[in-house]
Amino acid sequence: MAQKYFYIHLLFLCIAAGSNAQKADHAVVITPVGNGWANNSVNTVVFRKNSLVSYRDTQFIAYYNADKKLVLGKRSINSSTWQLVTTPYSGNISDAHNSISIMVDGDGYLHLAWDHHNNPLHYAKSIAPGSLQLTEQLPMTGLNETKLTYPEFYTLPNGNLLFFYRNGASGNGNLVINRYDAKTKTWTQLQQNLIDGEGKRNAYWQAGVDTKGHIHLSWVWRESPDVASNHDLCYARSDDEGKTWHKSGGEKYHLPITAKTAEYIATIPQGSELINQTAMTADETGAPFIATWYKEAGDSIPQYHVVYRHNNQWKILNAGFNTQPFSLSGGGTKRIPISRPQVLVWKNKVVVIFRDEARDSKVSAAVCNNIANNKWKLFDLTEAAVGSWEPSFDTELWRTKRVLHLFVQKTEQADGEGTTAMPPQPVMVLQWKPF
Repeated sequence: MAQKYFYIHLLFLCIAAGSNAQKADHAVVITPVGNGWANNSVNTVVFRKNSLVSYRDTQFIAYYNADKKLVLGKRSINSSTWQLVTTPYSGNISDAHNSISIMVDGDGYLHLAWDHHNNPLHYAKSIAPGSLQLTEQLPMTGLNETKLTYPEFYTLPNGNLLFFYRNGASGNGNLVINRYDAKTKTWTQLQQNLIDGEGKRNAYWQAGVDTKGHIHLSWVWRESPDVASNHDLCYARSDDEGKTWHKSGGEKYHLPITAKTAEYIATIPQGSELINQTAMTADETGAPFIATWYKEAGDSIPQYHVVYRHNNQWKILNAGFNTQPFSLSGGGTKRIPISRPQVLVWKNKVVVIFRDEARDSKVSAAVCNNIANNKWKLFDLTEAAVGSWEPSFDTELWRTKRVLHLFVQKTEQADGEGTTAMPPQPVMVLQWKPF
């Protein structure tokens, strides 16, 4: 009976989304997957790289179920039927930091990391290309693998992978990068300490890989575990799979990068409601774009901003459509009235994906069809509210086909690291073609 009502609920979601999507020029399609843990936002935090990932004509998904077990699934891209496997792995999912990240290498092996908030590496891979069966837990390099947070995979055009994570704690941590060679099936450590907090601060980053394999990295500094101490926005780029790094103008960094040597692309004081760990991408020319939010001097409302590189200069767009004032302070995962954004770019057009309590906490999109005009049109992609959801999406499908597949689930986050009484909620994939 519960499963019957589950699919009835999804049917109403799909009908509502489909009718609403007519306003957005392209149809929205919602595909059900299964029920997932929803007592906090561990399945729906923005920094999942990735929650969904495609390899050729197969798409993979990962989430925690109501029993705190890690679930893997796959389907043909054109199918609505998912094959699901409950793995033997679980995590301390009462802490929303401990999300699952997945990626597929150039030979079709699925890699995943899960359950990290200042604790040892949890990593496994599929036993064969395309398989949902996993190996035992594996080390990567054996170096700096005892105090990990924020695991993120990125794929390179040659099929190799990068694995980013923080080694250390909030306010006192360093950025580590490992590289996986798909031919030798081995990991090496490229950077033990790419961005050095010098024991005084740490960098909260976002990254993206463009079509030529260039790695774009941006970050805010945080001086303490208090989110209110976030400040400034910095940038670095690598053209050789993460071995060497330089500034946007070509000047080579002497590693590690520190607060003194970093390239500052936006000066944002502490106490500006600047959020950490948002989104970064690059357009078809390799120009970097960053989406974030902060409050400008003299303004009482934090606004979404897009920071981008154009004609050898950094530019900042204030999207200006947020209407609700709020303030950030303290540690842990915060309950915030707007979500951290994702950003998509194509041919001078920009899309910001977000969730806003002022829009009844639906999955929403802000579209700017000409970045030079800074004019935004807002769309709701669902009729139903999604609680504390933040957007994560299939980066590989977007890169190859310019189709957006979002991981969607209603979750509720208590402020700090508490949990709520939210029962298990449907996990869904929302498909939309914004351009």
